[in-house]
Amino acid sequence: MQKAVNITVKGRVQGVGFRPFIFALAKRYNVKGIVQNNMDGVFIHIEGDAYAVDQFIHSLPVEAPRLSCIDEMIVTAAQWQACNDFSIIPSERTGSSSLVIPIDTAVCNDCLREMYDPNDHRYRYPFINCTQCGPRYTIIEQLPYDRPFTSMYSFPMCKRCNEEYNDPMNRRHHAQPIACPACGPSIMLRNRDGKMVQGDAIEQARAYIQAGAIVAIKGLGGYHLACDATNERAVQQLRMRKQRPNRPLAVMAASVDIVEQLCDVTEEEKQLLTSPEAPIVVVKQRKNTMIASLVAPGLQTVGVMLPYTPLHHLLLDDQLPVIVMTSANRSGAPIIYEDERAFCDLQNIADYFLVHNRPIVHPLDDSVVQIENGNTHFIRRARGFVPDPLWTKQDVHEIVALGGQQKNVFAFGRHQQIFLGPHIGDLEHVEVIEHFEREYEHLRTWMGVTPKIIAVDLHPNYETWNIAKQWDADIVAVQHHHAHMVSCMEENHISTSCFGLILDGTGYGEDGHIWGFELLYGNALQYERIGHLTYTPLPGGERCAKEPWRTTVGMLGYYLGEEGYALAQQRFIERARDVDVLRQMIEKGLHSPLAGTCGRLFDAVSAFLYVCTHSTYDGEAAIRLSELIDDTKIYEAYPFNVERRETWEIDLKEMWRAIIRDVDDGVQTNTVAGRFHETVVQASVEMVRLALQQHPTYERNIVLSGGSMHNRYIVKRLRQEFSQLGFNVYTHQKVPCNDGGLALGQLMIAAHRRGQACV
Repeated sequence: MQKAVNITVKGRVQGVGFRPFIFALAKRYNVKGIVQNNMDGVFIHIEGDAYAVDQFIHSLPVEAPRLSCIDEMIVTAAQWQACNDFSIIPSERTGSSSLVIPIDTAVCNDCLREMYDPNDHRYRYPFINCTQCGPRYTIIEQLPYDRPFTSMYSFPMCKRCNEEYNDPMNRRHHAQPIACPACGPSIMLRNRDGKMVQGDAIEQARAYIQAGAIVAIKGLGGYHLACDATNERAVQQLRMRKQRPNRPLAVMAASVDIVEQLCDVTEEEKQLLTSPEAPIVVVKQRKNTMIASLVAPGLQTVGVMLPYTPLHHLLLDDQLPVIVMTSANRSGAPIIYEDERAFCDLQNIADYFLVHNRPIVHPLDDSVVQIENGNTHFIRRARGFVPDPLWTKQDVHEIVALGGQQKNVFAFGRHQQIFLGPHIGDLEHVEVIEHFEREYEHLRTWMGVTPKIIAVDLHPNYETWNIAKQWDADIVAVQHHHAHMVSCMEENHISTSCFGLILDGTGYGEDGHIWGFELLYGNALQYERIGHLTYTPLPGGERCAKEPWRTTVGMLGYYLGEEGYALAQQRFIERARDVDVLRQMIEKGLHSPLAGTCGRLFDAVSAFLYVCTHSTYDGEAAIRLSELIDDTKIYEAYPFNVERRETWEIDLKEMWRAIIRDVDDGVQTNTVAGRFHETVVQASVEMVRLALQQHPTYERNIVLSGGSMHNRYIVKRLRQEFSQLGFNVYTHQKVPCNDGGLALGQLMIAAHRRGQACV
């Protein structure tokens, strides 16, 4: 009995060796037909013996290539076409797109084996790749993903590469970035004057790094600055030249063995390090390792990654086992990826430039993750994950969310898919806004979507409002912490009302004050604010984020009055006059907005303990405070009160008095820090317990979100405490808990509001 079917496969099925896989599968089962890339995914027509066709259909999703991700597979009966063979036909580029854009992945082991084989014609070739690894998103000009529509179009294939490319049984069949030394991109080393350094570029770069130089390296998604991570003086030079005094620097280690020498690494962390996505993984450093102390000053942790391009593998070895590998952008500016810009902006930072001539079309930062409770916890979702979609049950078609002002990431809705864009950064500079608009337009075009609804943050002064007003679409304003809550709900497929504990830096509240320590209850359509941290003044407003001592003055003055201001003058003796000025600002209500945020609370305690009085990077005061504690212990909480006002309010007056006594008594700073952490936990739990007494019928599901949920101790203890109260506790695993995940929540809220309007 004969049978003919058409199969449409949607998902991540282009750029992952899917067509050669289908070709080989067809040969195995002796069926005839065609396979073709199109704007919908992959189209397959097969015909032959009915049993063989059924076996083909069964095997397809089971044996699909490791980098593929099948979201939908539609099989329909087809007319018999009497095909003579099975063939791969040219891509169809018409119609609306429902493609999933392929992601960039780390070089695979097969390619590495060839690269280190002296008998292979790609021996030591720094751009070796195949269908299972290498650049994808960063080189795509247009869809579908074919070589003429990538930045590889200017590198015509040599005869040997062309034969591999057209051989359906070859590992490089239709590998769009296919290249070799005869026809592909090349690498060179230049000095800061632009002159080429003679000799093997990679060997020379390694020698310069070993000698203490700083080298700018053009990678997969942009430029990095590299130096010897074991050389204290080289790291200090890098910090001075880049004007980055304290922010931790990521390192790249030659192998997992080297990482294990430097850090305490769990099996889950090893799996992440060696995965095709190859992110930076934040792990605990061992004591007295060879890593320079200035790499992550004051921190117990360090961000580590393994080589993920062939170039990285060739650069690192036993003589150079670990290097600093940090993004080359200036503070607040987008990642540098264009050669001319790199030579201009980095001329006074880098001594040498290790560059190549394959253009980067879409810049992409490294992803940063950590393991929390055995789960992947994103700090930044970028290379290796962008722009893979999230699937939802809600119709989100033609909705876009523009994210927040900091750590900006936008999101597009297409039918039941949500595409989060690349990490953009802080929308405070013209060049970042231009970067946002450029990447937004690329993704919009690829998605084939013209947004009709634009979701933006409620804050009236965020740049996203100006961007949204340029386009002809309905604008939906979304409260910041409601978006955080719904983002976590959507990740965990929660559609009914639940509690949301949002511990965050800042977010514009519906009462005009600054929120950031919130207990909410609701869903994607609506919410009620059940509790929060008592408001205290921020003298100087946004300056408090960079000068945490200001927040300390505001809190001490609010809670303790005259005594508090006197104590602030004693504590910050060199700023005694400034404390007087801040007091006058607060008493006159001048530029001293009221805020109740977890981030600023951490800042205030950190500054009071002299851990960090001035932050040189976002969250420094809180991060350095959290690094002092032992997250395997449970500390004793300080006293506090949760009082019923318009909502439940956490009052920390007694906590401050107890901290002051401990400091006066010479209690160790790490103990005070630990007790403060537990106070945040217990105050949150008490607020929820009281809310449950007030609303006994509310569902016992709770989501944890907001930037402060990066704190491992806080999340672990909240999970334990809420579980004991009978709650199901949910955290982020697919997007960051910080503002990098905000757009997901904004988009879902806008979709539900549209759905309600249509009823």
